Amino acid sequence: MKYFKRIRANVDTLPFLAELSAHDDAWDRVTGRQDKIAVQREALAIPLRGLRKSMIYGRKRSDVHESRWTTTSADFPIARAFLEEIADALACDLSRAKIVSLPAGKRVYPHIDRGEYYRLRGRYHLVLKSAQGSWLKASDEEIRMQEGELWWFDNDQMHEAYNDGDEDRIHMIFDLLPYTNRARVNAALATAKCANTMKRSD
Repeated sequence: MKYFKRIRANVDTLPFLAELSAHDDAWDRVTGRQDKIAVQREALAIPLRGLRKSMIYGRKRSDVHESRWTTTSADFPIARAFLEEIADALACDLSRAKIVSLPAGKRVYPHIDRGEYYRLRGRYHLVLKSAQGSWLKASDEEIRMQEGELWWFDNDQMHEAYNDGDEDRIHMIFDLLPYTNRARVNAALATAKCANTMKRSD
């Protein structure tokens, strides 16, 4: 397959699900993703790492590389530890991350994740709960990811998801920046800062 690669299997999902059960109100704390992003309107999300607003410097949100842990992430130390461990294991810097629930019969509509932020990063899914497996399509390839599996997929391709089961499908979705792309991110930040300074001085 060109657009999918399984990174790990048999990850113990019970500790992650226990954290979610202990903080099930977290799904309602932040609703911007389903409220503002049309293709994501049927999914619920708990942001663990988000865009660092103080570092926008006039850039489009899809071009902002800098991220930070959210306040909510403090309730999910097991998830945070996993994200840090996998980033280190894959020689990457951890970027944005969230836990996403797609209810039964709901979908994520076809789209491409556009912007410089996505171009430099890999997108990963850890399947935490999916009784019948999670269907995902990228370009002309389709897979069904199973509980406890960690997958990379190419979100530069048109992609979509559909929960054809009768229970919520829960994934932890996150982005990783390879160490080899650090210089490009630093250069983009320096350029944005300079442009913002010049604009303010006009």
